[in-house]
Amino acid sequence: MRKRALGNTGPMVSELALGTWGLSGDGYTAVPEAEQDRVIDRACALGITLFETADQYAHGAMEQRLGRRLSDPGRTRIATKIGSDRDGSPPRKRFDAQFLREAFERSRERLRRDTVDVVLLHNPSLAAVERGEAIGVMTELADKKAVGCWGVSAASWEIARAALARGAKVVSLAHNAFHSKDLRMLADDIRQHGAGVLAHSVLSYGLLCGHWAPDKEFPEGDHRSERWTADELRRRIRQLDALRPLVGGSVLTLRAGALRYVLSAPAVSAAVIGPRNTLQLDQLVREAGKEPPYLSDQQLTALAARLRDAGVDS
Repeated sequence: MRKRALGNTGPMVSELALGTWGLSGDGYTAVPEAEQDRVIDRACALGITLFETADQYAHGAMEQRLGRRLSDPGRTRIATKIGSDRDGSPPRKRFDAQFLREAFERSRERLRRDTVDVVLLHNPSLAAVERGEAIGVMTELADKKAVGCWGVSAASWEIARAALARGAKVVSLAHNAFHSKDLRMLADDIRQHGAGVLAHSVLSYGLLCGHWAPDKEFPEGDHRSERWTADELRRRIRQLDALRPLVGGSVLTLRAGALRYVLSAPAVSAAVIGPRNTLQLDQLVREAGKEPPYLSDQQLTALAARLRDAGVDS
């Protein structure tokens, strides 16, 4: 497992990170606890050193699980996210200082770490970033060495840019072949600030694996049932034809091509993968490839042209 720097001031981390949202059962069907443990342990055995989570995943249970399984802070890094009040009525985002300080202490206790490697504000609005209250708490925690580095998990490049301008060291962005605008718009900011980048949604929730029929339906409780209309999903599945020429040689599947697309971006510190069992984990690690170039410049240029022709506004 190759490693990359998490920005200029961050640690070296594995270029694949284990994301735990799907593993927690939130957004999809439940995963047995024994399988959750096996996935985490298998990730460690494969050389993955960065684990991505949030305080709201399974109401904190995923942080607790990582705290138990990853008992050696010297060998693994954890990135968690705070800013969601799931116990509120109604549940809502909260980025006031008191809530963030209390949320951080709960996370630190569950993770069993005196210093939490990476703490991200979890999908704040632009207004929440610009107000500065949340930024002040993150800066305070970093100054106290309670946090190794801080940043934002941002829904748009505008929010990420505002956070970088105010001292964020890490940004987590959706980035994949169908959604590359945010990283592209932030390229200069990332270089200027020497920021680390976590790329999430790298397979667009399974869409880019290429396994779905045009009439695909998702079970009740699966977040994807509300993510696309039936017409949108059919259009997206047709657009997958733009990725199919990537398959060939060492790129054995559409999934492999999609993952290698993300790893080909120099700005990406780690691609966050979300396997829900050890079989999926092994497949992803194997298909990611062992070293650059993950895709050639010619492949990337040709893919960009095909995506434009297919009407992908990424």
